[in-house]
Amino acid sequence: MTPRRLRTRLLTALIATACAAPALAQAPESAPIPAPVAVSSLAAPDYFSAGGHDTGLPADLWKSASPDTLRAVLPLLAAKPLSPAAQALARRVLATGAPGPGSAGQDPVLAGQRVSALIAQGGIKDAAEILSKTSGLDQRPALAQAAAEAALLTNDPDRACALGDALAVGRDEIYWVRLRAYCQLRKGDAGAAQLTFDLAQGVAKDPVYGRLMTVKLNGGGDPGAPALRNGLDVALSRDLGLDLSAGAPSPAVAAALNPQANAAPRWPMEGGPGPVRAAMAVLAQGDLAAAQTMRASLTDADTAAAGAFDLALLDGLIAAASGKGEGPALDRLVERGVAEGGKARAKAQSAAVILAGLGAPLSDTAFGQLAGFPAVEAKAPAARLFALDQGGARRTGEPRPSRR
Repeated sequence: MTPRRLRTRLLTALIATACAAPALAQAPESAPIPAPVAVSSLAAPDYFSAGGHDTGLPADLWKSASPDTLRAVLPLLAAKPLSPAAQALARRVLATGAPGPGSAGQDPVLAGQRVSALIAQGGIKDAAEILSKTSGLDQRPALAQAAAEAALLTNDPDRACALGDALAVGRDEIYWVRLRAYCQLRKGDAGAAQLTFDLAQGVAKDPVYGRLMTVKLNGGGDPGAPALRNGLDVALSRDLGLDLSAGAPSPAVAAALNPQANAAPRWPMEGGPGPVRAAMAVLAQGDLAAAQTMRASLTDADTAAAGAFDLALLDGLIAAASGKGEGPALDRLVERGVAEGGKARAKAQSAAVILAGLGAPLSDTAFGQLAGFPAVEAKAPAARLFALDQGGARRTGEPRPSRR
């Protein structure tokens, strides 16, 4: 190749390289810059959002509730017996899945108290459903204990023992030490069970647990009366063949042993002749639609025979049951509270106050009459009266009542 041709080829290559250089230089600038990876921490689980069943209550049930009030009330619900009506209400509220108030929804201890209270009011199935939707029981001793109690009360000790074996936090708490001794004995490891039992009694001696476990460890003896304080007592008493009906059960145990008592309450109604009283009785059994139909079918003769008081009371009951407060039901009750005498007067006044508290509409005239009804002097603390006063709705222009 001649020098001239070599120079020509080199020049051509140089020109091509020069022309390509700008494109090569711009390539990094035109290439898309990868977006930074966004990292965000997951929100803590809201334990109150898990529900037992569709209760019909709203998803903002716990909104604006006081966490301190929950912490005070929930342990009481697990320890104190309630009337059948209060039990039914408590089961419905506690089984509702709704975000907890503030940070309370992330408190596993409070969540465990909620489930324990639900069990105590007879809602064991709802409690089991809530716990089935709750993850991390091995890291949440309070929730795990509620689950273990539910298992023991429903005669599923293997489930309770599995929860204790899986627990990674709080294993040294006295409840789990006692349960561990029971579970070790169930598995046939009497030596380990004896050591664990001695440890439990050394930390917190419990005479009742002691006499039951001693008989079970020894394989014989007199265990005494059955103990029905909690699920572990029930399991031991059942294993020893004791008559559970002879013991005095705690609310949770009583609800577990007598599930038939946990049905929705039925309300008795004063007897009396006539279709108005019949409509009241139907409404008392929970059939609002039938009561409304019966009310609409009343003739003039029916209403005249029943009297103004019974008719006003029926309208007030229907208004309260429907939750709508339609029509002048409250006005009629207030009217009867002024016009009637004796017991009927007191009944009408009491019914009017209750219906007014449910938010039924009230005319200005009836409002003035209602304000004049006599009432028993309040015994509530001043702070509670102030809180109720702040939370109550007042009419526009109505002065704030004074407290003395």
